[in-house]
Amino acid sequence: MIYELRRYRMRPGRRDTLISLFEREFIEGQEAAGMRVPGSFREAGEPDTFPWLRAFPSMEERRASLETFYGGPVWQAHRDTANATLDDSDDVLLLRPVGPEPPLSERPPAGATGLPPALYVATVHHVGAGFAGIFAREVAPVLAEAGVPVVACFESEHAENTYPRLPVRTGVNVFVWFARFDSPEKEQEVDLPMITPHLTAPSLRLKLHPTARSTMR
Repeated sequence: MIYELRRYRMRPGRRDTLISLFEREFIEGQEAAGMRVPGSFREAGEPDTFPWLRAFPSMEERRASLETFYGGPVWQAHRDTANATLDDSDDVLLLRPVGPEPPLSERPPAGATGLPPALYVATVHHVGAGFAGIFAREVAPVLAEAGVPVVACFESEHAENTYPRLPVRTGVNVFVWFARFDSPEKEQEVDLPMITPHLTAPSLRLKLHPTARSTMR
């Protein structure tokens, strides 16, 4: 699978407008075009961002699915409304799984408003080559011992962007891992000094509350 971790910067106060439109129109519209939308989130402390995940079976199927969706009736009908909420949509990491993939639950129906109580924490490390093995050997056991459940791991996919109409970040090599906590009160942050020698830039820690129709719940 190929994943995109998309983190939109919103115009002030417009995040919930986009989330409402996204959950009403864009989830099924994208999945009908052959992609998956496993997770969509509100980011704690960042009211003007909208992070979400999108997945494809391969890079070529990514191209075909994006052409179908962005050339199709759902996007054409709602693109102006969506674009009016966005300040920047180019913060996109192209990833491939190197461990467990996100746990998925049944998606609530359109119109659902109940918010899952869980908190996901996505940590983005800028690293050199081979870090996935280091994480598995040295980091994952420490997290497991501390009771921090790692539910998904990814690293950069460096294949050429098959749909250049939508930019992705290039020139970066990242390792991204997700932990899931049953509630924000159960969140733990574990000191991981063994990571420091492998970092090429500061890490980013995103605290993510699932939206009503996210299948990461």
